[in-house]
Amino acid sequence: MAIRYQHLRNRDFSPVRQHYTLRDTMLYALSLGLGNDPMDASALPFVYEGTPGGLRALPSQAVVLGYPGFWAREPDTGIDWVKLLHGEQRLRLHRPLPADAEVVGHNRITHLTDKGAGKGAIMVTERRLETVQGELLATIQQVSFLRGDGGYSQQDGGQPSDEPLPALRPVPEDRPPDFVDTQPTRPEAALLYRLMGDFNPLHADPAVASAAGFERPILHGLASYGLVAHALLRQCAGHDPARLRAFDIRFTAPVFPGETLVTEIWRDPQHAGQFQLRARVLERDKVVLSHGWAEIA
Repeated sequence: MAIRYQHLRNRDFSPVRQHYTLRDTMLYALSLGLGNDPMDASALPFVYEGTPGGLRALPSQAVVLGYPGFWAREPDTGIDWVKLLHGEQRLRLHRPLPADAEVVGHNRITHLTDKGAGKGAIMVTERRLETVQGELLATIQQVSFLRGDGGYSQQDGGQPSDEPLPALRPVPEDRPPDFVDTQPTRPEAALLYRLMGDFNPLHADPAVASAAGFERPILHGLASYGLVAHALLRQCAGHDPARLRAFDIRFTAPVFPGETLVTEIWRDPQHAGQFQLRARVLERDKVVLSHGWAEIA
């Protein structure tokens, strides 16, 4: 079954209502490695409810809230979901994320772009994360690469194809980064992060990982995203989660739990408070997240 543009673009998602607690907020931070050093006082506000001022939520936690599940595998979508890749993640924070709240995720498909037969298609899913009172907390965009669905616009007598989102920019190669953050990941990081709700066995079962072509289970892309978002807070925002206003990045290669993530950050000389970044694995000298952009107040 091939993609039908109108059917997919007009897909109806029920609002996703979710109550998360202080415990959930602490578990999210712990799954990203905060607290690895018990003497690191800067991590305590995210993992210890007794810290002065109370517990604080990492802004990247927004991406795991109000999530509608892996709906792309439902037969009526027409998506070849086995070939779906998470290409980019984009986030806008409209106000600080509470450490304990009831929220509602309103999800919709905003873009479907045909790259051509054999070249895949691009799908953008947008989520507006709100409090139950209707206050907008975050706008989240997930860009998915549908490797098996290129050429759909030439089928069924011709179908529309949307203009893509504005492209993310590569980091400057003509000068060294202004900040470098080095963060080891834990060997059990994927087993912890899956408790955020992504139970894909690719991140837990060695046999499933091997069948997918990996030597061992890989870390979730959104876990890598959270690690890099935390690096931004450490290096550029004085550990203040309220200062991160936006963070976009492209996924280019998997991270294996236990590897060391090196985040390289450049100031944008033309736009105060804006940064470009990428992350690579130290042990393999491999870029795993690229074309990053962030705005910090």
